[in-house]
Amino acid sequence: MKRRRREPRFPPGSAALAALEYAALLAGAFLVALAFNLLLLPNRIASGGTSGISVLVNELFGVPPAITQWSLNLPLFLLGWRLLGGSFGVKTLVGTAVLPLFVLLTSGWTPLTDNPLLAAIFGGLGVGAGLGLVFRGRGSTGGTDVAAQIIAKYSGLSLGVSVAMLDGLVIIAAGAVFSAEQALYALIALFVTTKTIDIVQIGFSTSKVVYIISNEEERIAQAVLHDLDRGLTRLQAEGGYTGEKKTVLMVVVSQSEVSRLKAVVRTADPQAFVVVTGAAEVLGEGFKLR
Repeated sequence: MKRRRREPRFPPGSAALAALEYAALLAGAFLVALAFNLLLLPNRIASGGTSGISVLVNELFGVPPAITQWSLNLPLFLLGWRLLGGSFGVKTLVGTAVLPLFVLLTSGWTPLTDNPLLAAIFGGLGVGAGLGLVFRGRGSTGGTDVAAQIIAKYSGLSLGVSVAMLDGLVIIAAGAVFSAEQALYALIALFVTTKTIDIVQIGFSTSKVVYIISNEEERIAQAVLHDLDRGLTRLQAEGGYTGEKKTVLMVVVSQSEVSRLKAVVRTADPQAFVVVTGAAEVLGEGFKLR
């Protein structure tokens, strides 16, 4: 049985896809603003980025966070446009301008909790979910991410190290302005944010990659193709000790198909060597469309 090929619902470059990406960008920015005003700001949690800086500036000088974020984001965007060139497009400009606007519009809303631990966890979830939506819309909210890209380009540091360094400086400043305990809450919020971004970007993947080394590789291959209705890839390998040439079968299956695949392999060759590992994300026919 041949698996029917599905066409993408929104073809690349289509107006519908562009509208969907802008909708994700706006929804994500609004969710970040909600998490900031309802959870992080009232509990004085400065978990990195320009939003964290705006919490510190608000505490020290009483400047509304939206003003601080605009004052930092827009110059950083222009500097990034000049120094980094084409990586900064319209969506980055939209995200840079719209996020502080949403922060301003939701600034008077009643906080959800005065418990800093709950605020750190759920604020981190909200910010991570919002940023994940922004990134899925192929956008950006600018801020210190732009500064990190500039530092990475001209210092030789990796982007990850540059981001961590800037966020770390904000959290250290939070410890100095507020307390060491507040800095720890900020670390919790930052950790939850990064993990939530990964989940929104990749999802809760249950797909598995299975590598099979067997003397009955052809029987196993036919069973996978026709009984499981899954594709496979033949990898050429060489034994590290014997130097013997071997064909390794690589099969990607869902979690529910792992037991069936192992049964197929066991029936064909009880001595087969099988490695099952997790796949962060699988795109393509039979799995998630791009």
